[in-house]
Amino acid sequence: MIKKLICVASIGLLFSSCDLEKYPLDAVSPETFFNTANDLQLYTNSFYNMLPDAEGVYNEDVDNIIKTSLSDEMRGSRIVPTEGGGWDWGDLRNINFYLENSVKCEDEAARVRYDALARFFRAYFYFNKVKRFGDVPWYDQVIGDQDTELLQQPRTPRAEVFTHMMEDINYAIDNLPSDKAINEVTRWTALALKARMCLFEGTFRKYHTEFNLPDANLYLQEAADAAETLMNESGYTIYSTGNPDSDYLKFFASHNAIETEVILARDYDDGLQVYHNFNYYTMTASYGRPGLEKRLVNSYLMRDGSRFTDQPGYETMFFTDEVKNRDPRLSQTIRTPGYTRIGETETLVQEFGATTTGYQLIKFVTEPAYDTYDKDINDMPIFRYAEVLLNYAEAKAELGTLTQADLDKSVKLIRDRVGMPNINMAEANANPDPYLELQYPHVSGNNKGVILEIRRERRIELLIENFRWDDMMRWKEGATFTQQFKGMYFPGLGNYDLDADGEIDICLYEGERPTVEGSSVEYLQLNSDIMLENGTSGCIVVNPQIDKEWDENKDYLYPIPITERNLNHNLTQNPGWDDGLDF
Repeated sequence: MIKKLICVASIGLLFSSCDLEKYPLDAVSPETFFNTANDLQLYTNSFYNMLPDAEGVYNEDVDNIIKTSLSDEMRGSRIVPTEGGGWDWGDLRNINFYLENSVKCEDEAARVRYDALARFFRAYFYFNKVKRFGDVPWYDQVIGDQDTELLQQPRTPRAEVFTHMMEDINYAIDNLPSDKAINEVTRWTALALKARMCLFEGTFRKYHTEFNLPDANLYLQEAADAAETLMNESGYTIYSTGNPDSDYLKFFASHNAIETEVILARDYDDGLQVYHNFNYYTMTASYGRPGLEKRLVNSYLMRDGSRFTDQPGYETMFFTDEVKNRDPRLSQTIRTPGYTRIGETETLVQEFGATTTGYQLIKFVTEPAYDTYDKDINDMPIFRYAEVLLNYAEAKAELGTLTQADLDKSVKLIRDRVGMPNINMAEANANPDPYLELQYPHVSGNNKGVILEIRRERRIELLIENFRWDDMMRWKEGATFTQQFKGMYFPGLGNYDLDADGEIDICLYEGERPTVEGSSVEYLQLNSDIMLENGTSGCIVVNPQIDKEWDENKDYLYPIPITERNLNHNLTQNPGWDDGLDF
């Protein structure tokens, strides 16, 4: 796994703490530790546990992936928690504890390197906190249980916190090694994080004018510059073997992360018995039967670059027709006619017992040998080059400085992998996609059309890589979550051939179950196994009985837990969240 953390598992508990007051390492005394490069490496290895595991990468359930249940965020039913709620500071205390004690090491080169790693992770830690809560207390020192003033510190303004984060990430960029290392944070990882966090902050400040945050363009420029430095100096490329109909699928199914494109990955390994659960996640009902949402499927372009939603009758097109001649990433993301498992020859159709919408996931799916519970071993990308290219293009577009040449050296490289035409900036701006305009109503200005196209590209390319929630938050588009989630279209009851091979695959019925010839027919009872928007016809509707709400005044930030505010009366609550406290 990352940094082979399995090798230091025996000391893992020493590196955990729950709050700011606890001494972080009961068995590690600063008087006897932090003296050698090995000490610094051993301690900083623990910071990698802050990165997401596989489920933290693939298990998104915003408006891309629809399941049988909805999160509190999607329902608009979040409440102020009594405790927890993401307001945890143990990782930060461990980082600051390290930075206060690493000076004891006389090996200056080692100290600078591992200090840079610690500051990368402090920037990463605060990035997650700022995204979630906005203003948060800035701490760059260890706090003891008698440090009353610091323990009662109010929330530091977001703009000030981000200034400190920039100092940390710039130090990391300047002092981390430039050698590529897929399981270690390097200079390139730090540049990728800087591009990610600056794009988030720049667009958040641009679209969330209610917070009156300055310097949106400054951070957009920082994002573009960090991405461009990585593009010009790192040597990373988009993986391609010249097979547009399989390269995207094989990239994510590869057991070992492909180092030409993946900047940092979490390692899964049969030999080390470190596994994840993606195959099982997509092929059973145990995890909510995940499936792509209809509006996302509609957003995939035609193979020639034209818009699917410009075609007459696209709303009532049956599955076998709607997936023809589309962006090849569609057939490498969901089961489409002719689909076979990797290493197999039997063609398979989607299984409605494993997908709510009929659009069953295959991105990240590996060979059948890994289908059982918790046995999958393909590495999970945390930073990859395609995201950097998309960050570059979006930052430039939002700044108003994007050129066709910028698209040619960013988005074009991603589309080349699957044989898709590049975005034509002039055409996109002259004729913005009305379908995307409905999804992103806050986009305006001369670059409206190309911004919408970059968002299309980002949603499709980075699907189930845990970006969608953050993207919708920074773009201020949470209200679109209240729309009814939908799946495949069925013109009525009856029998359906899902792969046009002449055999019936689905029998959609109501009342008593009929008998249909064929051993592999899947029977779906109307209003029991499946619901259609027009009663006996239309698109599948998922969770129509669940009301969804979105409050523009509060839902872009999470609330501060009640216990924390009771302990520290200087912590103000986020706007719109009523916790019953008045002080």
